[in-house]
Amino acid sequence: MGFKMGIVGLPNVGKSTLFNALTRTAAAQAANFPFCTIEPNVGEVAVPDARLDQLAEIAQSKSIIPTRMTFVDIAGLVKGASKGEGLGNQFLANIRETDAIAHVLRCFEDDDVTHVEDRVNPVADAETIETELMLADLESIEKRRAGLVRKIKGNDKEAVQQDRLLAAAQDAIENGKPARTVEIDEDDAKAWRMLQLLTTKPVLYVCNVGESEASEGNDHSAAVAKMAAAQGNSAVIISAQIEEEISQLEDEEAEMFLTEMGLDEAGLDRLIRAGYELLHLETYFTVGPKEARAWTIKAGTSAPKAAGVIHGDFEKGFIRAETIAFDDFVTLGGEGPAKEAGKMRAEGKGYTVKDGDVLHFLFNT
Repeated sequence: MGFKMGIVGLPNVGKSTLFNALTRTAAAQAANFPFCTIEPNVGEVAVPDARLDQLAEIAQSKSIIPTRMTFVDIAGLVKGASKGEGLGNQFLANIRETDAIAHVLRCFEDDDVTHVEDRVNPVADAETIETELMLADLESIEKRRAGLVRKIKGNDKEAVQQDRLLAAAQDAIENGKPARTVEIDEDDAKAWRMLQLLTTKPVLYVCNVGESEASEGNDHSAAVAKMAAAQGNSAVIISAQIEEEISQLEDEEAEMFLTEMGLDEAGLDRLIRAGYELLHLETYFTVGPKEARAWTIKAGTSAPKAAGVIHGDFEKGFIRAETIAFDDFVTLGGEGPAKEAGKMRAEGKGYTVKDGDVLHFLFNT
């Protein structure tokens, strides 16, 4: 499991440039992990994790399989998308299928690149898209609540729950707040997710700055960071132009280019890491002579659920998980030495997997 992030933005903000850089990066990685372009606007990239390379070297694994992240280049948005303007309907439908939204905002000044509103104001741009999503949600909520009336009269418990949650979302939106601001009880969490409201998606603001501002950002990106913090969302600084140039270079050339630009890593790596933090995702590993592989899970996932990410039968027949912490595996030099040192633990169904755990699952078939 990786996760799917939709890339959205107004016209001429650098969204397509960023996605093109992503897909070229993905193509370059194709030799290292299974890559496929599902559709012209969908691409997958490996999630960078230096720990996986360390584990593979120690175990002398023949292949390395990182977890992956799917990016969806969603049709451009204009005002009125909630009413079907432009490619609005397609835009809204594609967003529903994503785990989070990467909202690309123009934070660069360039007289040669026009803006649909004839100004550079990323905070206002963000509000435009948020407004369209809230309007679309509001229309959807009103239709769905009207369709639940008969079931509610028949005391359908599921319909009563849905209507209660939809009413809470409607109240928030009518007060100018996205549905993700609604506090949901644990008992309602699953039903809330099933509503698939657009404004429940976590948002990662991608501040697209000029090449010279890629390291520190600028006043525009600072304003976005302040907005994101106030909302409980995240923001990351990227120069789409730099990412496009990097995507066409070999690894060594790319490293030299980044160094010259005063950057420690590619912006795409920062984007992926920020996405993981936003969605509270973690990584565990399976390691052996055949392959070293990374697996993505939600923070707080139990051992059986983590096993189910590999295969449903692993979860159904779960017996225990042989567990070694990443630091112990690396420091002691592999599974054998870790086991001899008493650092391999047998964990049962109640164990919560930790980020970096090296796991081997035992299960009944």
